[in-house]
Amino acid sequence: MKPPDRPAPGRTDRILGVMGGMLRACALPGPEGDVLSFQPPEEGTLSQAPESEEEQKAALERSMYVLSELVETEKMYVDDLGQIVEGYMATMAAQGVPECLRGRDRIVFGNIQQIYEWHRDYFLQELQRCLEDPDWLAQLFIKHERRLHMYVVYCQNKPKSEHVVSEFGDSYFEELRQQLGHRLQLNDLLIKPVQRIMKYQLLLKDFLKYYSRAGMDTEELEQAVEVMCFVPKRCNDMMTLGRLRGFEGKLTAQGKLLGQDTFWVTEPEAGGLLSSRGRERRVFLFEQIVIFSEALGGGVRGGTQAGYVYKNSIKVSCLGLEGNLQGDPCRFALTSRGPEGGIQRYILQTSDPAVSQAWIKQVAQILESQRDFLNALQSPIEYQRRESQTNSLGRPGGLGVGSPGRMRPGDRAQVSTHAPINGSLPSLLLLPKGEVARAPLPLDTQAPSDTPQAAPDPSPAPPVPNTPSCQARLAKLDEDEL
Repeated sequence: MKPPDRPAPGRTDRILGVMGGMLRACALPGPEGDVLSFQPPEEGTLSQAPESEEEQKAALERSMYVLSELVETEKMYVDDLGQIVEGYMATMAAQGVPECLRGRDRIVFGNIQQIYEWHRDYFLQELQRCLEDPDWLAQLFIKHERRLHMYVVYCQNKPKSEHVVSEFGDSYFEELRQQLGHRLQLNDLLIKPVQRIMKYQLLLKDFLKYYSRAGMDTEELEQAVEVMCFVPKRCNDMMTLGRLRGFEGKLTAQGKLLGQDTFWVTEPEAGGLLSSRGRERRVFLFEQIVIFSEALGGGVRGGTQAGYVYKNSIKVSCLGLEGNLQGDPCRFALTSRGPEGGIQRYILQTSDPAVSQAWIKQVAQILESQRDFLNALQSPIEYQRRESQTNSLGRPGGLGVGSPGRMRPGDRAQVSTHAPINGSLPSLLLLPKGEVARAPLPLDTQAPSDTPQAAPDPSPAPPVPNTPSCQARLAKLDEDEL
């Protein structure tokens, strides 16, 4: 306990006191005269809910150790990137590249020079500033969320890079490594950005844990952790997509990748009949399409992961859903409506009911949003009137009637096999009694002249229903923007 006449130290004093102790610890010589690295206190010395000032001080000290580790590993990361840009890339530019590699050398490195220069010239200095002002750490990651998506571009190119490096790794790039005197092979250096973007979230989580125990405000830190959990997931998705072969079209034109999982899939064969046996498939759910693929064998030398080959797909505009087949929470069906009205049925099964239910919910939300979008196009005035009536009943405004981010009360708590979703995209409009609903036209054939005309109305046009919050997290990325 402090004497009552002594004021409690302020927040800045506490942080500076801890930092001063860290600097003194840094100067302690080791047995051989080396400077000792920071060794954080033992985990057991901190309680989960510190109440005393000593526990809060220990938690704050631990958080500063984590922050110091973040800065020190950032320096090493910049040095590693420098070996690529100022070593391999500079040497190749000065000496030229073999004829068989010409034009493919850019694939090897992707946008790593952009990443290196930003970390070297800006981000490292900003992290060092956080040693004096730890509260700046959260804002640093939140502020540069979009900039950090240059890692998504890098990861999207990574499978192609791995393929080229595996082709020349034992010859040309090995000779360059020996010429430069590097310890690590090129493959080991090129994986550094992938490892680093994953590492940020781990260090931020540790910092958040101890900073919170120290009694500090962590609202912005929680946002930063959320950002740095989302970016690596996007990176991982892009690397997986980069290994998908055989799809005739641009994956970037299919909208955001919403999910991917491995299922045991029973597919339709010739004539639309279901196969007698299922096959293991990696299934990708995009905003505009569902892609079924088959996993290839193990990756090539150098740590490459297994690839995927395209097998089938269903456009979302033709997609239907049947959930919990025969009451089994691990099985559901996706259907594809053909141009002549025929239906193809894909039965998906997984051992984890949580995975199956998550897919059922996600697909149902997409189809709900699609129907609401069609309704808004067909009758904007009626859609807006319904929207106003729903909001007046106490539902928070801002989200469309069928906002995929939430299911309306009473709306298919469980998807029934007897009522396939999106079987023919039925209209959901609240029509006057006796009036027959007109079947909506496909999005790609609907013309402005086909929409019902209404009397001029001074109210603004209705908002297009929102996409899911997890989808709207980021705008579509373009390498030129980054």
